[in-house]
Amino acid sequence: MFVATISEAEADGRIAEIYAAERAQRGYVMSGTQVWTARPDMLPAWEDFFMHLRAGTALSDREWILVGLLASLRVPTSYCSSEYGRRAIDVLGSREAVAAFVRDFRRCGLPDREVAMLDYAEKVATRAWAARQEDIDGLRRHGFSDVQIADIALAAAVRGFMSRVNDALGAEPEAVILDRDPALRALL
Repeated sequence: MFVATISEAEADGRIAEIYAAERAQRGYVMSGTQVWTARPDMLPAWEDFFMHLRAGTALSDREWILVGLLASLRVPTSYCSSEYGRRAIDVLGSREAVAAFVRDFRRCGLPDREVAMLDYAEKVATRAWAARQEDIDGLRRHGFSDVQIADIALAAAVRGFMSRVNDALGAEPEAVILDRDPALRALL
């Protein structure tokens, strides 16, 4: 990392709890978590916000992962796109399906509803100022509730924010996140 952060050995209080929970879940502490301790008060606040957002989302796991992958690709960031690319293998079914998604999500065989969701997520991630009522109306026609639409916007915007912080402060993806396939790794 480019900045000083709190190591696991130095962590205490809430930061130690967050690190311990992540180690228990993943087997390691992500540099994308540790980077937030460059400002020690931010990790607990960020963790609380993100976990609240994730736990309460009206999006399915598949929708959350696809929005996260697309938003991280549009930032672009190798850290979050590698993590979400890894997760997308499970929801899309194969590395080949993830590669097709990365190349063009509109032509990789997704249902129209998911393409509409991702069109909006892409707009949020790249040019949120261009969002219009027509975008929302289109999502409603595809069966999305207003809460789900808000969650698409939140998921895309939060992923962009996280990705930019990680990259700006030098968080590097762990080897376990990077896909073993060099072609997919290069796309992500």
